[in-house]
Amino acid sequence: MRIKAFASRNIKELIRDPLSYIFCLGFPLVMLVVMTVIGQSIPDEAQMTVFSVQNQSAGTAVFGLAFVMLFSALLISKDRASALLSRLFASPMKSVDFILGYTLPLVIIAVAQLAVNFASSLVIGAATGESFDILNMLLSMLVHITTIFLFIGFGIIFGSLFNEKSSPGISSIIVSLAPILGGVWMPIDTMGGVILDVAKVFPFYHAVKASRTVLAGSTDGVLQSVMYLSAWAAVIFAISIFVFKAKMRSEKK
Repeated sequence: MRIKAFASRNIKELIRDPLSYIFCLGFPLVMLVVMTVIGQSIPDEAQMTVFSVQNQSAGTAVFGLAFVMLFSALLISKDRASALLSRLFASPMKSVDFILGYTLPLVIIAVAQLAVNFASSLVIGAATGESFDILNMLLSMLVHITTIFLFIGFGIIFGSLFNEKSSPGISSIIVSLAPILGGVWMPIDTMGGVILDVAKVFPFYHAVKASRTVLAGSTDGVLQSVMYLSAWAAVIFAISIFVFKAKMRSEKK
């Protein structure tokens, strides 16, 4: 009951903020449309497939989830600034109640965001002559489950360590890096070289790569990418729990 009540409060806080709709839903969809228009204006001879609706759909999904991280960091840092957490720390609630109370609403919002992204991709694809396989689309959403926990983990870390003024700025660094290192808006695989080597170290490249591969109806390299992504997500989320617990202990003193 404690988790349910706290999670209910948190999801109300998130959906009450109009910026949640602008950045979590509006901005990624705008980028999806803009990049699709750009792709339509590029001659087929250029073979810039990165701008196809299918590829942009997978990339925009990762880009949009980065904003879930930003809002999770902002929510936690605001709760710390308002002393709400300090009061709750004195209650019978345990650390697991807090972690799940923050995580569950963010997972719901992230899944809804993915659904809107792929539904919009279907509409845009129909308008531009690109088709999607619904089963592949659902599998792509499953691939992003680990991506969701990766970004939520980052958000909990930043929200626990930084205040409400600093946490959005720190989070925006990841928001900017994710599409660059993920190759969302540039053909990073074709470019190769150092930038590709660096990108492969980070999870964003593997999240986009696995999603695009599944959407294309292939499984080539998907398992390796998902395993690498899962390892990153597990480590980051474990660190987030440790950091939050440490902050919880310090606030109680």
